[in-house]
Amino acid sequence: MGVSASFTLPVGDAVSSVTTFIRAFTLVYTLTIIAYIVMSWVRVPYSPTLNRIQRFLYDVCEPYLRIFRRILPSFGPVDLSPTVGLIALWVVSELVIRLIDTYA
Repeated sequence: MGVSASFTLPVGDAVSSVTTFIRAFTLVYTLTIIAYIVMSWVRVPYSPTLNRIQRFLYDVCEPYLRIFRRILPSFGPVDLSPTVGLIALWVVSELVIRLIDTYA
């Protein structure tokens, strides 16, 4: 009993750490996509700092959102790719967390 208990504790701690990382990554990426959406709606005066922030958000969010833009049909000026991307991000993260919890 002492041997099996010593092996399960580190595995349980690792699973908890991975689960926490996945949830934190999902939250941060969600907030990044939301900031990207808001920055695309609001026209701000030119500033080198704001330009760098917009460029960073574009570089981080656009490759992921482009996947959904290729799949979704065009709805005119309405872009549904961020909504579908956020839903897919949360669904996949929850599935991965459940799989990790199941097999750990």
